[in-house]
Amino acid sequence: MDEIRSKIKDFPSEPGIYLMKDSEGRVLYIGKAKNLRDRVSSYFQPSADLLQSRGPKIAEMIDKVLDVGFLVCASEVDAILQEARLIKDIQPPYNTQLVDGKSFPYLEISMKDDFPGIYVTREPREGSKLYGPFTSANDLRRVVQVIQRVFKFRTCRLDILEDDEKRRFFRPCILFDIDQCTAPCGDKIGRRAYRNDIKRLRRFLESDRQTTLKQLQKEMDEQAQKQNYEEAARLRDEITAIESLNDRGEVDEHIQPELFQVDPCASLERLKDLLPTHQRVRVIEGIDIAHIMGHEAVGSLVCFIDGRPFKKGYRRFRIKQIQGIDDYAMIQEVIRRRFRHLDETEELFPDILLIDGGRGQLNAAIEIIEKMPLQGPTLISLAKKEEIVFCQNSEKPWKLPRHDPALRLLQYVRDEAHRFAQHYFHILRQKQTFE
Repeated sequence: MDEIRSKIKDFPSEPGIYLMKDSEGRVLYIGKAKNLRDRVSSYFQPSADLLQSRGPKIAEMIDKVLDVGFLVCASEVDAILQEARLIKDIQPPYNTQLVDGKSFPYLEISMKDDFPGIYVTREPREGSKLYGPFTSANDLRRVVQVIQRVFKFRTCRLDILEDDEKRRFFRPCILFDIDQCTAPCGDKIGRRAYRNDIKRLRRFLESDRQTTLKQLQKEMDEQAQKQNYEEAARLRDEITAIESLNDRGEVDEHIQPELFQVDPCASLERLKDLLPTHQRVRVIEGIDIAHIMGHEAVGSLVCFIDGRPFKKGYRRFRIKQIQGIDDYAMIQEVIRRRFRHLDETEELFPDILLIDGGRGQLNAAIEIIEKMPLQGPTLISLAKKEEIVFCQNSEKPWKLPRHDPALRLLQYVRDEAHRFAQHYFHILRQKQTFE
């Protein structure tokens, strides 16, 4: 315990996440902190009554902790989102929250529609413009109500087509009557004018919004001086709502892959038809490698069962046997470590092992599998950019249509393996930097 307290003294006083580990390096608990040093040290103060303050489960966990790691984050919001992602990936035994798969919401603009709608959603549609994820769905809904009064967009789910002549006979909802929507449903605004309003909204969402906030602050102060406290309070709430737009992550950085799933039944059936053996596919595992010029090299393995992520089957490998830049050898090391004890366990054997890469990566995987005393899975690789699929038992690569269900599932597995490898790599990289 004294060794841990001494180590915590060197923790930064910045936002981040911390990882409690046992004697074998397994992560027992993940938490977030506004100030890493203060938060983590509170667990190990001699006077701390963890049973009273944090409950029996955490008190039990602390007795098993022999090491604490951390990852500095850019902000508190980043810490919240990173914590949730790591908990979902690692599934620590002493975390009771964020293990149910609940996701963070997005602000979605349905750009494919003639008259785009604005929605708070956890089920993004293809082709939409997304902002977020946001840390609070309630705050996001509140800000949508505020900015709707300015930009007058629709939030309904109606299918509104520009060339539908019946629109002029449609009676708009009450939002048109109170001047919060321009009612494209009732042909009260043309497509070009409506889309110009959406462009203004997007510029507002992507700017720093300081001009708007200063104007609202000025109006609030004027109303307060006139003793119109009810109106001042309303403006204050609008300011708070608009400021909450900053409490969000980035779509490409804080990825929530479980929200962009494909139809698993159609994908698996299509894969079965494509495979030369026409074998039934249930379990797919994906492998990826991450490093910088051969340093801090890591490998990831993700598992999908019946087309959906199986987080308890995820694994991370720190490359130990390969020095320098050799992706092929690193892939072989991960495969060798993945399958060497398979006969001693009751794990499901994968039907497909997907490698992130092209023909060279696939051949490296085939070479190591053929040296192992097992009936290997079907090996497939998926090359980036061209999105060409190479299969172990097919002479020609598969050039599948962009929306082919088999390709979309393989992309999902590949991208999840890449994300999982990169996440582990950045943790190790940042740890090395602080050390």
